Amino acid sequence: MLTELSTSQKVVGIRQVKRAVEGGKALAVWLASDADPQLLEPIAALCAERGIPTRTGETMKALGMACALPVGAAVAATVAG
Repeated sequence: MLTELSTSQKVVGIRQVKRAVEGGKALAVWLASDADPQLLEPIAALCAERGIPTRTGETMKALGMACALPVGAAVAATVAG
């Protein structure tokens, strides 16, 4: 599942993912299972409203590693070129 994220164009972080979803560029969104739910709920709701699939179950550390970051990531999205 994270292979798709690590090999595709992506954006990372609450603000950038929100922009991608609102701009219609997000293809799928990953939400870290151990991130603060108050941060993730607005993104999850926006994705549901726009029909963008969300994926959960990965930790912040795993998402960060898949995005080639030295730190964890609460949210990431694959985006259209």
